[in-house]
Amino acid sequence: MIRAHEADYREHPFSCAAEPYIVRAPWATPNARAAPGVTFPGVTNPLLNDRDVSFLLYEVFDAASLLALPHFADHSRETFDAYIGLCARFARESVFPAFKAVDEEPPRLVDGQVLAHRRLHDIYPKMREIGVFAASRPFDVGGQQLPLTISTAAHLYIMAANPAVYSFAGLSTGAAHLIEAFGSDDLKARYMTPLYEGRFSGTMALTEPHAGSSLADVTTRATRATPAGDHFLLSGAKIFISGGDHDLTENIVHLVLARIDGAPAGIKGVSLFVAPKRRVTDDGLAPNDVRISGLVHKIGWRCLPAVLLSLGEAGDCHGWLVGEPHQGISYMFQMMNEARISIGADAVGSASAAYQESLAYAAARPQGRPLTSKDPRLPQVPILEHADVRRMLLRQKAIVEGGLALVLQTALFSDRAHHAATEPERKHAQLLLDLLTPVAKSFPAEKGFESNALALQIHGGYGYTSEFLPEAWLRDQKLNSIHEGTTGIQGLDLLGRKVMANGGAALVALEKEVFFACRRAEVAGVDASWVAAVREAGASLNALTQELAARGRAGDPDGMLRHSADYLELFSTYAVAWQWLLQAAAAREGLAREGGSRDHYEGKLAAAQYWIRTELPKNEVLAALCRENEDSYARMKPGWF
Repeated sequence: MIRAHEADYREHPFSCAAEPYIVRAPWATPNARAAPGVTFPGVTNPLLNDRDVSFLLYEVFDAASLLALPHFADHSRETFDAYIGLCARFARESVFPAFKAVDEEPPRLVDGQVLAHRRLHDIYPKMREIGVFAASRPFDVGGQQLPLTISTAAHLYIMAANPAVYSFAGLSTGAAHLIEAFGSDDLKARYMTPLYEGRFSGTMALTEPHAGSSLADVTTRATRATPAGDHFLLSGAKIFISGGDHDLTENIVHLVLARIDGAPAGIKGVSLFVAPKRRVTDDGLAPNDVRISGLVHKIGWRCLPAVLLSLGEAGDCHGWLVGEPHQGISYMFQMMNEARISIGADAVGSASAAYQESLAYAAARPQGRPLTSKDPRLPQVPILEHADVRRMLLRQKAIVEGGLALVLQTALFSDRAHHAATEPERKHAQLLLDLLTPVAKSFPAEKGFESNALALQIHGGYGYTSEFLPEAWLRDQKLNSIHEGTTGIQGLDLLGRKVMANGGAALVALEKEVFFACRRAEVAGVDASWVAAVREAGASLNALTQELAARGRAGDPDGMLRHSADYLELFSTYAVAWQWLLQAAAAREGLAREGGSRDHYEGKLAAAQYWIRTELPKNEVLAALCRENEDSYARMKPGWF
């Protein structure tokens, strides 16, 4: 609860300094040059730039306006900032220092029990104490009732420190919220409350070895134990279950998709069940015939175990139905959509940590001399002074800070969709939340991988070694484009469902938001050509969408969706251009208001210029592919490969 942590909040204000991870530079000499503000020969990684988080929350998005909504009335700007500061300090002082150790020593399966890294036994309880598990949930279920916008900003620090560590909490929150939304009072008392407290941890057990992402093909069985019984007996196997077993909590609660005997085939026959590792009885916890048949060995996110789960080998796996029969997929989409925003935040966090590391490295690493200098006796300069390194860093900055804005914007729409004062406001926000969720998930993951690759490139040979961290962030980042729906699935969802729903109402809602952003930019004095470019890109997107929709209505779904991946990239680039235009407007407003943050604001304008002038024009090529329905891969036959 917020009130229980007021002393911690006062002690840990937003914007705190720490030294969690120091690179001892092997090239360091007393005479080496470094950029101002860099401690040489060691550099510390802040994970995220505190000034940038504050800028986005309060200068770009006016998150303080959420305080006017009754649901958040018990909060203040001070409690917002205090919670962010508390999470930032926890991430910097506890989570990040353990990153390398827990990456190098993954969990072990010993006698049917997964054993987590010893350092997680110190980190996990601290995450519980801070209240991460229920930060954005209501007071009446034990939460802190923070806006999702604020909790996302705060948890981004933990994700940047180690996304796998945060996922122990994120998965538990999602599982608890499912029970909160659809479960019986008994399930809430037995399983939801301990999940929000962090005493139990949770999972989403969807995937089966034969089915992958095709949830219509789930075959795990649910048989009613007795005609009047309150539970079913589950039998089946699940795979890739993140957090599916460990020794950090007394119990693990699996939210399982299964098919009740006699259920209809396909999606319409799938139900949702609570299947804990240990069932809660009046006498305590009892084994529930949920067993671990193996570990999946991942290239990244190594401290979060991924397991092969076996249900009902002895015929005694009790599962309790959540909600109504055969509605499991619709219920699970609540958790999946929340998880998709979280995955986007994870991706931003990993990209931000890698960007901060490469920026500090470039400022401290001496190599070469300016092109205009021919005298080998002159001292070497930091590689930050070389134009190509600045090019790579600017691209990282544009991806990281554009992705961060997109994720926070999506979280803000979620807050307003649930808690805005009027129904029209809530409906408008819900349309935008639905539309942006696949974009907020996929853009940070795909472009974040590119950004992390640039971090490795900037580190040169050192980046290619495990002694430095960029290679680990590159491994971690790749998972974000796979789990909770691959990028290909997100493209199909965006074009096949989200932009077409309700006659294109969501796209109309987005047009309104971009219109207001353009007006704000014009008033602030942003370069008129940038505003025009964003407007033109929006008009092009709308025209293209109408053309593709016409193909679908004419009975040509393949022609409509053939380039859904290109459409997703095009849409994402435009959405991030919108976000950069908003940031450029706020930067211009800041420059007119004060001079103390000039470097910060000028950096924002340069990054906005880069994205709008360099990335946005590429949409023309993507639009042409969609419009012309280029068919090279479509006509490929298996034998041709």
